[in-house]
Amino acid sequence: MNARAARTAVATGTSRLLTRPMLLLLVASVGGMGGFYLLLSVLPLYAATAGGGGVGAGLTTGAMMLATVLAEPAVPWFLARFGHRAVVGAGLLLLGLPSAVLSLWSSFPLTLGVCLARGVGLGIVVVAGTALAAELAPPGRRSENLGLYGVSLGVPSVLGLPAGVWLSDRLGFEPVFLLTAALTLLALPAVAGLPARRATRATHAERLSGDPDGRNGELGGRGEDPGARKGPPDGPLGAAVNRSLVRPTLILGAATFASGVLVTFLPLALLGGPSHLAVVALLVQASVAPLARWGAGWWGDRHGSSSLLLPAVLAVALGTAGLVRLESPVMVIVSMVLFGAGFGAVQNVTLATMFERVPRSGFGRVSVVWNLAFDAGMGLGAVGFGLLIDRTGYPWSFAVTAVLLLAVLVPAWHDRRYVQAEAA
Repeated sequence: MNARAARTAVATGTSRLLTRPMLLLLVASVGGMGGFYLLLSVLPLYAATAGGGGVGAGLTTGAMMLATVLAEPAVPWFLARFGHRAVVGAGLLLLGLPSAVLSLWSSFPLTLGVCLARGVGLGIVVVAGTALAAELAPPGRRSENLGLYGVSLGVPSVLGLPAGVWLSDRLGFEPVFLLTAALTLLALPAVAGLPARRATRATHAERLSGDPDGRNGELGGRGEDPGARKGPPDGPLGAAVNRSLVRPTLILGAATFASGVLVTFLPLALLGGPSHLAVVALLVQASVAPLARWGAGWWGDRHGSSSLLLPAVLAVALGTAGLVRLESPVMVIVSMVLFGAGFGAVQNVTLATMFERVPRSGFGRVSVVWNLAFDAGMGLGAVGFGLLIDRTGYPWSFAVTAVLLLAVLVPAWHDRRYVQAEAA
């Protein structure tokens, strides 16, 4: 049986995705990401209306992503030292509680400080959650399980992104800050049911059997996962030095660069346009992305993820290019559909591909590398676009971003050829 046939046979089995630990992980992720997305587009508006302008708006997202990128490499060490419960709990508190401070005092330096604290919390939650979702996957259904986890990250954006903008417009900023703190606190009880230590830590029996990564058990004793490849050395930067991860990392970073641009500046770009267009546009994009991420996972377990990479990158580029026509509400909505579909697929395809190219012992490090690319891209997009729009305006800045994304089709094409060569 070839690798694709083996993958299909296992993927159509009866292994359950929604185990109790997975359900609790989803609950914790929904609460944490709800707090993240509720303020993601609000804080740039808050900073801009306080006199920061486009540069100030970009710095709020940039500061948060900088803190996230700096925090993420340390998360595997904290997980090994303190376990998932304590670490994820701390991440939820950092995502939510600092925002309540802004309801009491208002200043741009304080806003940046809150963004830095929230960035650390975000880094903790996403790295720990991504690695745990991969570890909890049943045999042969890792891509689909990652897609399900992606939905738990995406669903809060469906409500949080547009709701934050809508509520701040109707009620002011302070109630949104307090609601963010409340959401994360409500998710804390779910943390108590997460595994105390990393799920991929080898058991005594596995070490005696010569299976330290637990791979022989992934398929019920039938050998290795058909999609798994030998990974990098088991060092602190093992995943980072795996050359097969470079292209997926670059592709993801480019897609999140565009995402950082959209969530930070689309509400500002549409100010003065049709009423509620920004809210509807963010809602459409946020609704399509998690569905595409889950659908890409379903497809990847049955047909291989690599076939989706090129069309996903192209959809992201076309969706960004369509925003050149900001005066057309129809074009804005169509662009958000394209962008959401491509962005959701890119997230799942790159993540599943990277997990396939390392052993289970490397899952934590892959989670770090993937999330670093995600958050660095988003932060660079927000800051870079903020500097660009003061010189070119919004339409030309969106056009430049689309051209950068089209250039990423080259590494996407090369990565697909790499996968085909490996399978031959």
